[in-house]
Amino acid sequence: MAPTALRRRRKLICRLAGGLLALPLVAAALYFLAAYLMVLFPANALQDQDNKTIDAYAISNGVHVDFVFPVKTSIFDWTTSFPTRDFLAPPASPAYIAIGWGDREFYLNTQNLSDITAGRAFGALAGGHRTLLHVNYLPNLNLSTRLYKLPLSARQYASLIGYVHGSLALASDGQSVVIPGRHYGALDAFYEARGSYNLFDTCNTWIGKGLQQAHVKVSRWTPLDSLAAWHLQPVLQHDGSISAPES
Repeated sequence: MAPTALRRRRKLICRLAGGLLALPLVAAALYFLAAYLMVLFPANALQDQDNKTIDAYAISNGVHVDFVFPVKTSIFDWTTSFPTRDFLAPPASPAYIAIGWGDREFYLNTQNLSDITAGRAFGALAGGHRTLLHVNYLPNLNLSTRLYKLPLSARQYASLIGYVHGSLALASDGQSVVIPGRHYGALDAFYEARGSYNLFDTCNTWIGKGLQQAHVKVSRWTPLDSLAAWHLQPVLQHDGSISAPES
């Protein structure tokens, strides 16, 4: 082969290799660009005008968002769905319940953010694993800049209650199915859930879909925790002050 032809072939191979190496970066950039652009076109931009009688919240750990509901109201008692006997040492009178959805393997093996590994993260995003609901009974709310107000009308709250129950994989008797012996601490438990976790249906899109169904203003696609909470008001401002009520 002539030297000129050989050099051309090498250049072509280098260009193809460079293109292949760039593909994941381009795909990641498009993924994040699409996600953040969607905050400009939220679902339920016109807010529900019903009287907001339920003080609910959303809470983030910087990666994952949970719903936080009062344990008992005139509308519903969460202990009927998640009995306190399933927990090691729940508060005698828990005030709130935190509920999140996610990949089974990731949930059970990443109690702390430091437990996250590239392999576990990739395995969850690749999809195919079963899912769980992670439930915590809380004696009170820990004020932080990652706690967000979620005021709900009775109708909106009923919608979210139905959404959570629709995410449970129930036993033949209609009861939730606890994962025996699996806990992060004394106040939490895991329950079998429906659905499959993947790159496009994450723990945070589960939150976003619930908010959309309940007619709460939210981005149309929320793969990241910041996007799930984007249109919610933080309870605690970054300067440490309590946020003022909405007018």
